[in-house]
Amino acid sequence: MKHAPRFLNIVNDAKKRVKETTIDAIKQRLDNKDKFILVDVREESEFAKDHLPTAIHLGKGIIERDIEDRVPDLNAPLVLYCGGGFRSALAADNLQKMGYTNVLSMDGGIREWREKNFPLVKD
Repeated sequence: MKHAPRFLNIVNDAKKRVKETTIDAIKQRLDNKDKFILVDVREESEFAKDHLPTAIHLGKGIIERDIEDRVPDLNAPLVLYCGGGFRSALAADNLQKMGYTNVLSMDGGIREWREKNFPLVKD
């Protein structure tokens, strides 16, 4: 997908402050049944089509508004993902600004997850 230059500028700026993780690392954490909250920040229609196992949905448009109710613990381990890792980086940056201390953005997003034929859930 080709993104607009100004969008890429803000994503690259956010990525300077955000910690990223890989698809393989998250697959391993899921396989190990590690304790963390996996958050899909895509649009509701994208989430309904398919999403990663155990993921909750808090779209990028509402995550800042609703995160405190869904995840009140500022130290909770959070892994955010989207289509390719751009929206999740922007959302992770904002959550850090809100005081969340253990936030990761999954680089590659669900597109790379699909390419590796890792499991998905369909509602």
